Amino acid sequence: MSAATPAASSSGGVSPVNASAPDVTQNVSSIDRLVLEYLRSRGHKDAERALNESLESGSVDESAKTVSAEDLIKTLAVYAQKPSRPGDNVLKESANVLQELTAMGNPPSIQTLIASLGTVGAEDILSVDPTDKEEGFRELEAWVEGSLDMYKPEFRPILFPIFCHFHLDLVQRGFKEAALRFYATYSPSLASMHHATLHHLSTLLLPSHVQNDDDAQRFKNEKYVIRMSRSGFSLLVGWLTEGVGGEATGAGDGFSGEKGKRGRAAIMRVVNNHLRFDVTAASATAVSPNAWEESTGLLSQLIPQTSASATPNPHAFNASKGELKLGPAPISEELRAETERVIREQSVLDRDPNAQYDLQFLRPPAVPGVISPTESDMLPYPQSFKTVDVQREVEKVRDARKRIRLEPSALSSIDMNSVQGGAARARGLPSICAYTLHDVGEGAPCCTFSPDLTLMAAGFSESYIRLWSLKNEKLKGLRNDFSLSSVKDSGSLSKIQQKEGNTTRKLVGHSGPVYSLSFDPLGGSAVPPRYLLSASADATTRLWSLDTMTNVVAFRGHQNPVWDVQWSPMGIYFATASRDRTARLWSTDRTSCLRIYAGHLSDVDCVRFHPNSLYLATGSSDWTARLWDVQRGACVRVFIGHQGSLSTLAISPDGRYLASAGEDLAINLWDLGSGRRIKKMTGHTASVYSLSFSAESSMLVSGGADWTVRCWDVRGAGGSGKSRESGVTESTITRTTDDENNETSDLLATFPTKRTPITNVHFTPRNLCLVAGNFLAPDSR
Repeated sequence: MSAATPAASSSGGVSPVNASAPDVTQNVSSIDRLVLEYLRSRGHKDAERALNESLESGSVDESAKTVSAEDLIKTLAVYAQKPSRPGDNVLKESANVLQELTAMGNPPSIQTLIASLGTVGAEDILSVDPTDKEEGFRELEAWVEGSLDMYKPEFRPILFPIFCHFHLDLVQRGFKEAALRFYATYSPSLASMHHATLHHLSTLLLPSHVQNDDDAQRFKNEKYVIRMSRSGFSLLVGWLTEGVGGEATGAGDGFSGEKGKRGRAAIMRVVNNHLRFDVTAASATAVSPNAWEESTGLLSQLIPQTSASATPNPHAFNASKGELKLGPAPISEELRAETERVIREQSVLDRDPNAQYDLQFLRPPAVPGVISPTESDMLPYPQSFKTVDVQREVEKVRDARKRIRLEPSALSSIDMNSVQGGAARARGLPSICAYTLHDVGEGAPCCTFSPDLTLMAAGFSESYIRLWSLKNEKLKGLRNDFSLSSVKDSGSLSKIQQKEGNTTRKLVGHSGPVYSLSFDPLGGSAVPPRYLLSASADATTRLWSLDTMTNVVAFRGHQNPVWDVQWSPMGIYFATASRDRTARLWSTDRTSCLRIYAGHLSDVDCVRFHPNSLYLATGSSDWTARLWDVQRGACVRVFIGHQGSLSTLAISPDGRYLASAGEDLAINLWDLGSGRRIKKMTGHTASVYSLSFSAESSMLVSGGADWTVRCWDVRGAGGSGKSRESGVTESTITRTTDDENNETSDLLATFPTKRTPITNVHFTPRNLCLVAGNFLAPDSR
């Protein structure tokens, strides 16, 4: 050492302090040396220092980053599968990997993998330290939570896709223990929004699982879309490149140390290769906090492509489909004239001079900006009307006259415990009548009410349907000993009916659980329904006659369980939703389907007709809802914004709004005309099972698995529930749980049950609300 120091000092004139430092330029390639000299001559000191550090770390740690041939084989061996069981790995322990590979003769799967390794793939394979992902995600999460409040809503959505990629990468590389530790540490903070996906990811434990799983491959092959403002995106890029920026004072330490640098590199790889940012011109404060998640996710397959090079954008797709005809269905002049004549005659008989003013309800006022369909746009229906059509239209007018007017806006700023609060509740909230099923062994997946409120039906997991008379009348079927020649008209049916009856009837015919029921709407609230549709796990939809209490037709066409069925508003046609990823249109006069609506990537869970019958809304397990043109079979709107499977839909009676809800505990309200989300309503603490609009479309009622019925103000602004504090009392401010704090301000009231998940909510034309569910008995333990 004594000879080395003077030599260095005499030759280069370098001080003894710097003599021991290695000269990076002597150990790099000629190209790197030229780049360093160029940066030094141009005065780019920061860039020169960064490149020096990179070259220095590369020269010092080269041995640590090099993987031997044996280690590479051991790393790749986790991709080998058993020939007899392709889902399992053949190699369990790394100690005897080489011996087993030799005995297997170099499996073809490993040969293919080695041959297909690209630049990024090789970089990922050679990364033998799984802790870089944990460190990178920890730093990212700390930075997001330490950011200013105005940026947190747009930064938080980036955590989910990066978490998913990190977890899948760890599993795919064989770091099972590290993947389990990573999942247990960071998944709880994301569970409230992405419970279903996280649960699915937790079941992927082997590399072969990742390779064979559709959801995992979508994450690998598609880019996850994230919405951000320009300022937010700049802060994110600054933090990723410099390690600082955007966080509040004293929060976030940036990336530090070698492990931190590797964590940054891991995040940068995901951001560059698997994320696509939709940067908006609006400022962070101009966008609602709940709006950042709208139109985010894996969108490339969710949005029908209008051209081969089009970038997936739901708003652009919806705009390309033009305007929709969302106005009320037209009524033929003959039916309108006959309805007016009956109303006038009835007013004379009832000596009610004010009844003549009811005729205004036959001609609803036109809504500005809403296009109404013509008779040529409608589905084919019989040309001549029947007596039941006149009865239905007359009853619609009476319902409109006797309707209870609900005014949710009256509850916005009233103290509910004051004298005025009682009057405001009477004006703003509906009366709710709850029907509870007891002693239901295996459960009742569905309940529904007839339009005239005379019947209730429930489908059971034991494959049967039960009817109840809500008027306590006897439900009678036909005798078994009658002859067909004795049936000449509808009047003769009463002579062959059973003499004895009961207030409940059991309908047996399905061979699997019954998931959905729908009463014939042809008579409306005027007369009892004549038919009932049922959908089942046996892949059939059955039509039941309520005159004979027997099964009339079995509609077959779906290849998987049928989750939902609904009549069109005018009868004759109905739609079904199935696990086979399609919805289908049927008519009662033929057993084969008329249209197939295909495009969803997963189960179609629910269907709803638009009030004018021109459009059909579908909700799916792919987290999206779609609106279809019933006749053309084309998708005209895509609604993306949920973070879980959809379980229920509702379209407002005025035809302008769509409400959707499901496993993400949120209710989204959409404008059908533009396809944009109006607002997001939160407050439920478990899945939402059913939705229903009031007759004026001003209130929405929901029921769910949290044993509650909740009322929502459709026209309210929504947003954080803090704005409601001006109208609550001291006793209600004591609620401090996270779920209750998550309530938005448009939640008007919550009606809890004891232990009854609400499977159906139903608004009558006169704004009485009916709900039903099966009581869950507490555990006997």
